[in-house]
Amino acid sequence: MEPYQLTATQTLAKFRDGSLTVQQYAQSLLSRIERRDAAVGAWAYLNSDYVIQQAKELDSVPQEKRGPLHGVAVAIKDIIYTKDMPTQHNSPIYKGSEPKVDAACVAALRNAGALIIGKTTTTEFASTTAGPKTWNPHDPTRTPGGSSSGSAAAVGDFQVPLALGTQTGGSTVRPGSFNGIYAFKPTWNSISREGVKFYSLNLDTVGFFARSVEDLELLSDVFALEDDTAPSCNEDFSVKGSRFAVVKTGVWPQAGPGTKAALDAGVQLLKDHGAEVDEIELPPEFDNMPELYRILLHSDARPTFLPEYRIAKNEFSPFLADHVENGSKISRAAQLQAFDSIAALRPKIDQIAGKYAAILTPSVVDEAPVGTEFTGSPVFNSLAYPSSKYPGLQRREWDAGRLVFGSAEVP
Repeated sequence: MEPYQLTATQTLAKFRDGSLTVQQYAQSLLSRIERRDAAVGAWAYLNSDYVIQQAKELDSVPQEKRGPLHGVAVAIKDIIYTKDMPTQHNSPIYKGSEPKVDAACVAALRNAGALIIGKTTTTEFASTTAGPKTWNPHDPTRTPGGSSSGSAAAVGDFQVPLALGTQTGGSTVRPGSFNGIYAFKPTWNSISREGVKFYSLNLDTVGFFARSVEDLELLSDVFALEDDTAPSCNEDFSVKGSRFAVVKTGVWPQAGPGTKAALDAGVQLLKDHGAEVDEIELPPEFDNMPELYRILLHSDARPTFLPEYRIAKNEFSPFLADHVENGSKISRAAQLQAFDSIAALRPKIDQIAGKYAAILTPSVVDEAPVGTEFTGSPVFNSLAYPSSKYPGLQRREWDAGRLVFGSAEVP
């Protein structure tokens, strides 16, 4: 196995036993990127010489001073500040912009010893559904999803084992699905968004991409993500005998054959391993959640993008300009009503979710759409739960994934 094929967990083991250096690892990743970049286009910025410089510095760190991610390569979505690389938001307004400061999440990664390898592509300000020039690594005729397009494509193509993305309405779990990898959107505001250009103050969340559950756990530990009550070390979780729920939601009629097959396969897999699986329906008041989400998103975007609109409206997409101009005519009263309605749903979904080990629900409408002009519908992502996306039924090479969420939270 070549070093670029290793998961983060496997890489760390080789660093510890001395069978691999960070420089050797970095060179393997860079060779993979060089071979595949023309086909995938995952990178908004990458400086190979700087990657090797970082790798040499990490190799010189004594074993006893190495962090929990020592030497592991992590890609950063290009709306997240990095002090040594441009942050350009896929916008001509910020072309060549270098903030000279790390976002809080990047600072945490550096402190853990991560090798920050480069910046990955995104839709404009991680907001529009028009994709960047990035292709699905498993089928170049299809989108890798968005808005965290490059992060998911790079992990899915073995160009890097870990990547940061963000999610407003599916921008982590949807690309995870389309690229056949693991994705995790933590509980809202559990990871600092300082230094991240957000779309919605009330919805945006930093998320992770990886190729194994163990690697998601590595990142979760770095960011000190934990439950209120930690599981006992003597209590190993077992699928056998555990209760799971399946929630298709009110938008299930939009699900395509790939998603239906993936969800059915997930249910059968749980049952085959002795789990009890209940198909449940959310109370009717949840049917309005997509509209509540839309009101929050559009009203939050108005102040977010007002500065860019004022400074360079001609270099701004009409979609975002419409947010600032309040083309949807959302009143302040409607925004406050949406806040109150969502708050009222929170204890209801918590009560439902508390009965189960996890809830299974779709993450995408179907397999990745053809073309890069559209990154896919976020219709299954309007409930902002902490969620993990697991590879589902793979048709050809890409994925129609399943979404698993646990202790639910609606912001």
